[in-house]
This record gives sequence, structure tokens and C-alpha cells, in this order.
Amino acid sequence: MRHYITVLAFMTSFCGIIYAQQSAAFTNDLMLYNQATELYNNKQFLAAQLLFDKVKDAVDDENIEAECAYYIANCAIWLNQKGADDLMENFVTEYPTSVKRNAAYLDVANYYFDNGKYAYARKWYDRVEVYALSAKEKEKFNFNNGYAYFKIQRFNEAKKFFEDVQESRTYGAKAKYYLGFIAYEGDDYQEANQLFDEVKDLNEYNKNLSYFQSDMNFKSGNFEEAIKEGLVQLPKSKPTEKSELNKIIGESYFNLKQYGKAIQYLKAYRGRKGKWTNTDYYQLGYAYYKEGNYEEAISEFNKIIEGRNATAQNAYYHLAESYLKTDQKQQALNAFKNASEMDFDATIKEDAFYNYAKLSYEIGNSYQSTPKILLGFMDQYPGSEKKEEMKELLINSYLTSKNYKEAMELLESTRNFADKVVYQKVAYYRAIELYTSGNYDEGLIYFTKSLSQPRDPSYTSKATYWKAETLYMLGQYEEALVHFKQFKDFDNAQTTVVFENIDYSLGYTYFKLKQYLKSIEHFSKFINTAKSDDVRLADAYLRLGDSNFISSKYWPAMEAYNKAIQLDGPNADYAHYQKAISYGFVGKNDKKISDLELFLTTYTRSVYRDDAMYGLGNTYIAKGDVSRGIATYDRLIDETPRSSYVPKALLKQGLVYYNNDQGDQALSKFKKVVSQYPGSEDAVQAVKTARLVYVDLGRTDEYASWVKGLSFVNVTDEDLDNTSYEAVEKQLVDGNENKAIDELTKYLKDFPNGINALKSHFTLAQLYAKQNNNEAALPHYQYVIAKEQTEYTEQALLKVSRFYLEQEQYDKALPLLSRLEQIADYPQNIIFAQSNIMKAHYQLVHYPETITYAEKVLANPKIQQEVKDDAQLFLARAALQTADESRARQAYQKVQQTARGELAAESLYYDAYFKNKDANYKASNESIQRLSKEYSGYKLYGAKGLVLMAKNFYGLKDAYQATYILESVIKNFTAYPDVVAEASEELQRIKKEEAKTNASIQTEQ
Repeated sequence: MRHYITVLAFMTSFCGIIYAQQSAAFTNDLMLYNQATELYNNKQFLAAQLLFDKVKDAVDDENIEAECAYYIANCAIWLNQKGADDLMENFVTEYPTSVKRNAAYLDVANYYFDNGKYAYARKWYDRVEVYALSAKEKEKFNFNNGYAYFKIQRFNEAKKFFEDVQESRTYGAKAKYYLGFIAYEGDDYQEANQLFDEVKDLNEYNKNLSYFQSDMNFKSGNFEEAIKEGLVQLPKSKPTEKSELNKIIGESYFNLKQYGKAIQYLKAYRGRKGKWTNTDYYQLGYAYYKEGNYEEAISEFNKIIEGRNATAQNAYYHLAESYLKTDQKQQALNAFKNASEMDFDATIKEDAFYNYAKLSYEIGNSYQSTPKILLGFMDQYPGSEKKEEMKELLINSYLTSKNYKEAMELLESTRNFADKVVYQKVAYYRAIELYTSGNYDEGLIYFTKSLSQPRDPSYTSKATYWKAETLYMLGQYEEALVHFKQFKDFDNAQTTVVFENIDYSLGYTYFKLKQYLKSIEHFSKFINTAKSDDVRLADAYLRLGDSNFISSKYWPAMEAYNKAIQLDGPNADYAHYQKAISYGFVGKNDKKISDLELFLTTYTRSVYRDDAMYGLGNTYIAKGDVSRGIATYDRLIDETPRSSYVPKALLKQGLVYYNNDQGDQALSKFKKVVSQYPGSEDAVQAVKTARLVYVDLGRTDEYASWVKGLSFVNVTDEDLDNTSYEAVEKQLVDGNENKAIDELTKYLKDFPNGINALKSHFTLAQLYAKQNNNEAALPHYQYVIAKEQTEYTEQALLKVSRFYLEQEQYDKALPLLSRLEQIADYPQNIIFAQSNIMKAHYQLVHYPETITYAEKVLANPKIQQEVKDDAQLFLARAALQTADESRARQAYQKVQQTARGELAAESLYYDAYFKNKDANYKASNESIQRLSKEYSGYKLYGAKGLVLMAKNFYGLKDAYQATYILESVIKNFTAYPDVVAEASEELQRIKKEEAKTNASIQTEQ
């Protein structure tokens, strides 16, 4: 109709023009305009647009141009032409008085609306002058406008327009539906229900109403009605609606505490965009929990990650309960800890803390020491009815936690608890821990602390014994003797395990005090009562033999040495050697010779071979068998060229040649000693004896020429040199160490190359070292080391290499240790050198060399168990670094059998590590639980063990345990940045994976 009126108006105007001008051209334009209009009405917009454009260009009348401009723009809108909006804007701008203006806005708005472009429609609806619309147009305008606002979820604006047409015949039902939905979204369920009831017969929308009404009943707390409506709609709903309806039905049953019925529907929920939230997992988990299906409850609860609300606290508490029901105590401990750290429900918080503390006592805790946790509960809940139970657990926890260091700190700092018996015991175990690790000075402090509270007689006696052992290790033999005797006098001493060794310990103490008759007495008592310790028994026979030997009781000594040889202990070679030497002192040189020869045949790798050959050579010479004596000395020089006996053997050969009037051969030997061992006492003696030979040969000028080239001796000043050194020796004899240092310093200044220079440097170094002035001692030891091998070389190498090791200067220590290994006469120094070469190579990242030396140490049958553990440990570490996990695994297994303290913690961690590598996650966690219970004091391995435990739990599909443990590591172990970095990386990996199915998880971008 509007087009018809427009055409009439145009024709009236146009006819006026025809009559006025009678132009044939305008008659033609009218025909074209009519054709364009017809095309437009037939929706042939492109053809119409072209004709309107042609007419617009041909006429010279503003009204006609306006009509054409309107249709041109309108056609562009219908054709979706680029710039159509601009054409319409231009039309409105150029022809502001056109009657088409309002129609233009409405037509464009309706076009966009019909095409679903509601934002564009809204833009044009805003321009429409509503008062100019007919009633029908106004209804459509209001509904479309309301719907456009509805689609962009601006419900308040939409509501205004829908309310204007809710009584309309055409749009009323639809408007009420959308008004109902707006009320539904605004939680006004009463109004929504009323509106939905009015349109429930509207087929177009009825399919959604049951869902909405079910949901509204649910949200209104009418759970039974929600279930009823949901069950009706469920069979005929679409998949997406089915999921939501299952959720409504399941939650309704859940809220009605009908958990068995709820499970079926809660499980059928598919989540939003395929993801559940923590609340979804909680409801299903709790339903399983209430039905007693704890495994399934765990399966749902442990998917709740990053929960930080009341629901999460409740979930973690019931997760912990479920773990306890299934005897998974480590998992329960973590979940209780998590629930106890949240403040949403005070009752749950306290009960979770209580259970966390109890479990920590029962299975151990890697996060904190158990005593600290128990004290924390008592401090936080001083009025708790469980306080007495906690106090009893606290008393026992100091011992069961085995974290004696922290336990002592707590006992000495807390005011809440002061049980003296516990203090005595914990101090004792802390002392034992320190003693075992070789920290004797600090161990002595704690044995003394334990004895300061002598409440339990058994611990008093044991602490007294081990304090004596500690004093012995510190070289305080007089004090050690007092405590050993005190221990032996205790009434309960015989009931202790260590009592069987008391005479062994007393024997050694008297031996160190050089009271050899007493040492003989106690070693004999130990031997007579010893039970099954063959190693200690063999050693006791050795020391009994030595005590008799030093006391010149050679036959009893040989009897004891024979017993040691029969037991074939690690020092059987030493016993054989000592026995052979003893025959010489009882005038049995033939027996001495045969035993020494047998020794050299039997013990081809003994460190006493050079001692045996030197003693054998001396015995041959003493018997007058010079050729064999000389040959034995030659054998010593050839087979053990680094031995300290080599210069002595050369000197002996020289003396033998001199005594047999073979002066030139004697001088050859003496000069060899001087050239190869300048400055040594043997070299000084060689110079003195060579002087006699030159005098006898009448070649004193040759002697003078030779001796002038020797830097370590000045013959003209010899008397002055020796006199000056006698002043040093006097101070040493009198025990005036500081004055001796002054005299030695003065001597070296006056005689830098004197006869006694080497000896002075060594003595001065020893005195400085005794005063713990290692910096001052070092240059004097280095002077000794720089010379060829002398009787001082071994000790100097030992001291300097130990100094560099303490300073962690492994590159400097290594060559010294290697030299010590080659020249050492004392077996313990060889072991020291080899074990520390092993450690130095490891620190210098020389892993193959570390393995070589670890195996060399382990091949030595005389090493102590602690040294063996060290070697196995470094073998394992180096094997790991060279990707030889098989060897590392074997080595750690051996360490674990005997190690204590930190070594045991490390070996136990790697036991868990290799089980994790084998995907044996449960067994790996069992090892970590043992680590946390027995070695909680070693925080690094506790932290590393927790990261490994998290990996195990994730391998067992327990994401909650994994993430919670990793978050706890990140929070509690900042002292170990490498461990925290690994935990953070693992945590993000797990979260990223779990976020695929859990919408509550936030991951780093």
C-alpha cells in the first residue's frame, strides 16, 4: 500500500509537470520510473536500481530525485552491496524532508533483523520515529527491538519492548516466552513459571519448557518437582539438554540425600564444553563416599585440583577419609594436610589437623618434623579434648621421627614440654648420629647433654660408653679411660650390647697411653670372652701381640701373632711380618729369615713388602751373608722404588761396601742417596760416612769439591748448624711449642740450606698444624713435598692434600693424593689417598676416573665399612652421570644394606627413583614413605622424594595427590631451587593435561 500511495503522489506531481511543459522526455522518464517500481516490487533489485539511477540522473526535480535515491539505497541494502549504509545515510542527509525517511529506517532495520544481524538492526531501530508508525508496524517494531536486545543478552532493555507487546495477538505468546526466559535468567522463578504456563501450548517453545521448569524447581529447592519434570523431559531431549537434565536430576537426588539414585545421573553429565568443574567432581565423589564405595569416591575427589573454597575443603577431608578406609595412609596425610590449611569450616579444619598430626606420627612426614606438627596442633588448639593424646604422641615422636637435630632444637626451645627422660634419649641419639658421621667434636657435646639428665640408667650407661669412644677418637685418651672405667662400674653395664667390647676399648686406650701391661691385660680379657666377631678378635690378637712386642715379651707376642694369622683377618700380613721380626729378638735369625722369605712369597701385594725386604737384608748382613744382603737390598730398590726404605737400603749397601774396603762402591751408593734424597737424614748420614771413605782413600780434595756442590750442607758451618738446631730440640723436649717455633724460624733464617733445614721445615709445619694454623704450616709442608722422597714426605703429602680437600681445591689436591697413593707406607694413608682421589675426580666431573678409583677402593679388603659405603656411593653417583643406570642401581642397593644417616637417605631415595623408572609406582612410594619416616632430617632428599612421589601418584592416576604434593614442595622447600624448579615444571605439565577435562583448573599461558 505504501508503494502505491508513493506512486500516486509521484504521478500527481509528474502530471503537473507534463501539463506545464508538455515534454515527451518526461513521458519517457515516467515510463522508466514505473518500470523500475515494478521491478522493485518484484524483488528484482539490481535491475530496479539501475533504472532508478537512470531516472535520477535524467530528471531535474528534487522530489523525484529523492524518491529515486531512496529506492537506489534500499536496493543496495537488499543486495548487500558494499556502502549500502552510506547510500542510505546520504539519502537522509540530502533529502531531510522526504516522507520516505522514517520508512527507510524501518525497512533497513527490519531487513537486518530478518537476516539475523541484530546489532545492525538495533542501530537502525534507534533512528525510527515510533509515533509515526501504524499500530501494526509499532507491534513489529517493539517485538523485533526486544528480540534484538535479547539476542545480545541485554535483558533489561529487551524486557521493556517485550512487555509492550505481551498482549498482542501476533507477538504476545512469543513475548511472554522471552519474558519468561528473562525472569528465569534473573532467578525470578515465580514469574518465569507463570509466563511459561501461559505459553506451554506453543509448540515452537514447548520443547524447552520442561527443562526450564525442572531447573527452576531445582534452583528453588523444589527438588522432587525438579526430578519429576526432568524425568519427563529426559527421553525426548536433545544431547546437550540431556546432559544438563541429568545434572539437574542428579543434583536434586544429591540434595535429597538419595545418593545411590544421584550417582547414575551425575555420572551421565557431560559438563560444559566437555569439562566438569571441581563442584561436579565433589558431588559425584561425595555420593560414592556416602554409599561406601571409597575407591570410586577417591577417583572423583582426586580430580579436584586447585580448589580454594568450602566445597574443596569438604572434598579434601572426605577424600582423606576415603584414603584411610582403603589403607592409603600417605595419600590420606596429604589430603588431611590440605583440608587443615583452609579456613572455610573450623570443625573440618581442626579435625583434619588432628588426623594429619596422628598420621605424621604413624608414617613420618617429609614436610615438617613430626614433633613440630604435634606442637603446632597443641598451640593452635590449646583447649582441644585431644590435647592429652597429642602430648603422649609428642613424647614418643621425638624418638620415632629420628630427626634428632630438629627434635633437640624443639626440646631446648619450647616451653610447652620439658620431659627430661625424652631429652636424655634424644640427645643420646643425636650424639650417636654425629659420631657415626665422624663429627666427634659436636657428638661429644650431645653425649655430655644426654648425661646432664641421667634419668634412664640404660641410656646413662650407653652415653657414658660412647662418650668414652668419642674422646678416644679425639685423642683425649686420659679422659676416655675415665669414662670407659665409669661405664664398666655401672650396675647395668653387662646388660648393654656394647659391654662385650669394653675390654677391647680399654685395651686400645691403654695401648695409646703406652701402658702396655694394662693393654695386655684387657686385650687378653676381651679375647677370652669374645663371641663371634672374628674381625675384632683378629685385631685384638694383633694389638696383644704389639703390646707384648713393645714390652719385649717376644714369645707371647709371636703366640698372639700366630692366632691373628690363623684367623686370616685383613691384617694377617702385618701379623706375619711382626712374628718374623720377633724371631730376631729371641736370637732365631734363621727362623726370622725363613719367615720373611715366606712372607714375601705369600703376600705379594702387601704394603709391608718393603719393610720385610729391608729387615731381611739387614738380617742377612747381620749373619755375615753379605751377597744375599746386598741382593735383598737391590730387590727392595727395584720392586718398591718409591719406598722410604730405598735411601736406607742404599745407605746400608754403602756401609757394607765401606766395611769391606770397597770404597768406590761405597761412595757410589752414598752419592746416590745424596743426589736422589737431598736434605734427608739419610743424605746427611751419607755425606758424613762418605767423608770417612774419602779420608781413608786419601782423596780429601775430591771430597771438598763434591761437598761444595751440595746445597743442604755447609761443612765449615756444620758445628754452628748443629749447635743452633740443638736449641730447637731443647724447646721441643721441654714442651715449649711457641718458643720452638721461634727457634725454628730463626734457624731457617740463619741456615736456609742447613743440615737440619728439611727436618726444621717439617717440624715447624707440624707445630703450626697442631695450633690449627694451616695457612702458616702450608709453605713448610710444601718445602718438604718439593724435595725427593724422605721420611717426612708421606706425612706432608697427607697434611697438604687434606688442607686442599677441606678448601675444596680438588685440582690441587689430586696430584698430591696420587703421589701419596704411590709412596705411602701406612695402609690407612693409601686408603685415604684412593678414597679422596675418587671424591676429587667426582667433584672435577671426571666420572670414568671416579668409577675406576671407587672400584680400586672396594677391591681393598682392609677398608672400613664407612669407606666402603663411600666408595659404593660415588660409584653409584658417577654411574648415574655416565648413564650407566644398571651399575648405579647395583651400587645404591649395596649402600642401602649398611649405610646410615645421609648416605642411607640418598640410597633410599634412589631405590625409589629406580622403582619409578620401572613404573613400579606403589613400591617407589613405599620407599619414599620410609625415607620420610626414618630420615626426615635430610631435607634435600625429603624434597626430592616428594617430587618423585608426585610423579608416582600421577602415574597411578591420582592427579590431586600429584598436584598437592608439588604445590607443597614449591611452598615449603625454597632452600632447594633446583628441586622447586623441577616441581614447578611437573606441576604445570600435569595441570595442562588435567585442564583438558576440568574447567576449574587455571594454567599458565
